[in-house]
Amino acid sequence: MTDIAARLEALESRVGLLEDVNAIRRLHWAYGYYIDFNRADDVAELFAEDGEVIFLSGIYRGREGARRLYGTWFRSLFLAPGEEAPAYGFLLDHFQMQDIITVAPDRQTAKGRFRAVLFGGSHETRAFKPQGLPLQFMEAGIYENDYVREDGVWKIKRLDYMMQWQGEYEAGWSKTTAHLQPLTECYPENPFGPDEIRSAEIRQTWPHRHDVPMHFAHPRFGAVLASKATS
Repeated sequence: MTDIAARLEALESRVGLLEDVNAIRRLHWAYGYYIDFNRADDVAELFAEDGEVIFLSGIYRGREGARRLYGTWFRSLFLAPGEEAPAYGFLLDHFQMQDIITVAPDRQTAKGRFRAVLFGGSHETRAFKPQGLPLQFMEAGIYENDYVREDGVWKIKRLDYMMQWQGEYEAGWSKTTAHLQPLTECYPENPFGPDEIRSAEIRQTWPHRHDVPMHFAHPRFGAVLASKATS
């Protein structure tokens, strides 16, 4: 019976971890769908109360910071005054993929890495053309995120998006300088700005490139390092 009980406990743990991974994957995929249609309040509710977003070298803190980024700024950038998404002739489609999720042994925290590819822009017949936004553009980036279980529900603790490249559709990425540049001014001086600028690590955007450290170890090298640490 002891052996059976141990095996049952191990199976329950494995099932629990799988459920956690699926819940976190669903959480991040929902994030992608919500920002497609500028649903800032829904995006904010995906974050823990003390969560944060790192975007263009700025830190947006808490759900209020998330609303300022995804609602106030993105709404002004993408939509005409009074216009609601989905808006006629406006495209902003995020594809979230290649997820690697690592749940902590106590199942209260986790880390996740995702790749995002997005397509955006405006149809030629759309009356409102967002200033500074190409009519057709592509973008890709990598997320290295932290998650926390809050009141039994997985939430985003820290979302860190590192743009990898942007490309205007006609010119391609070889002739494009990113239309998004690092943030330089905080809120409230900049009504769309972050709560803090990460001055120690300003990430210049495309064509500059940045390493994105992985939260997980290579399976073979990780095992070697682990054995050395315990020897």
